[in-house]
Amino acid sequence: MNRRGIALISSAHVVNDAYQGVVPALLPFLVAERHYSYAAVSGLTLAATLLSSVAQPLFGWWTDRRPRRWLIPAGILTAATGVASVGLFSSYLLTWLVIALSGLGIAAFHPEAARAARQAAGNSNRAMSVFALGGNAGFALGSLITAPVLLLAGLRGTVLLIVPALVMVVILVTRLTTILDRPGQRRTAVLPTGVDDWPAFLRLTSVVVVRAVLFFGLTSFLALYFIHELGASPGVGGASLTLFLVAGGIGTLLGGWVADRHGRLTSIRLGFVLTAPAMAGLVLSTSLPLVLVFVALTGIGTFMPFSVFVILSQDYLPNRIGTASGVTIGLAVSIGGLFSPLLGWLADNTSLRFTLSTLIALPILALLLSALMHEPVTAAPSAQEETYPHFSRDELV
Repeated sequence: MNRRGIALISSAHVVNDAYQGVVPALLPFLVAERHYSYAAVSGLTLAATLLSSVAQPLFGWWTDRRPRRWLIPAGILTAATGVASVGLFSSYLLTWLVIALSGLGIAAFHPEAARAARQAAGNSNRAMSVFALGGNAGFALGSLITAPVLLLAGLRGTVLLIVPALVMVVILVTRLTTILDRPGQRRTAVLPTGVDDWPAFLRLTSVVVVRAVLFFGLTSFLALYFIHELGASPGVGGASLTLFLVAGGIGTLLGGWVADRHGRLTSIRLGFVLTAPAMAGLVLSTSLPLVLVFVALTGIGTFMPFSVFVILSQDYLPNRIGTASGVTIGLAVSIGGLFSPLLGWLADNTSLRFTLSTLIALPILALLLSALMHEPVTAAPSAQEETYPHFSRDELV
């Protein structure tokens, strides 16, 4: 395991995904200053998320034909340029386009970054869990830094948000090749080899989609459940969602640790085994402190399989690592998000408690689907020569 390589690519993941977190934090300011309707801001969210997720497998397919490591810094710079430009245009169409541009930058980053992370991680699930955690931390950090900047400078202050990207791009251009490869020698990537197993990959994708529906359902309705069903204050409702995400970070690392010691499928199944009773406790309990305990357990269980999904998908498709990463990180998650309106309709016509109760079936379904999965035939990576083109500062222009 290349610890310096994992640290660098995980840090890049933090910065890249921070620009995903910036977009939802921008929306209240756009409503307040430009008087956008809720439908209009929903369109901006669609531009940022759905387009990005659909584009990721396409970037993955492109990088499978020939690795393009320069997409890592270029993707970050594109993502940052998009959100930094939001405050410069008053037109809704131009605002939509620059946010869509940011989403494309985020999509361009992920397949090559996942390949670089796998090269640095080798067969370490813990190392890949650190990479996955970087994305979760970045999303939270983006939301955290955007509000203070815009409160001080207004919407035109979005230009300041490009600074972290510029710093990271300079570091990547000057250090990434040196850290991941041995300068002056033919570079060797420690990547999985073998025959692509598409049936196994599709079974894994079905589990990822089910987990994504569960994730979007919980993040959409957890805070509202505390406020409207348990009588908690809005502050406590927001804190419950924060607790879920923080516990999820712990679950991401725990999932990698369990996978290294007891196997990847064990880690995935254990996560769903923990999630189902934790969610039942969340719905059935009436004591607020006890419900918060179940929220934390639900977060741990829901996130345990996340990083394992990525490395397992790469082993199922060792000849299409970019495609595997793009589908697992992007497209499958977006498909899960498309079920959110259906869950909203169910909540409107029944109750939040009933809606969360129906979600208990999802970890059970995911567990049953995971029983159809098997370990890859050649799970352990072997050294294979893979030539990456050097990139320079000029190539980022």
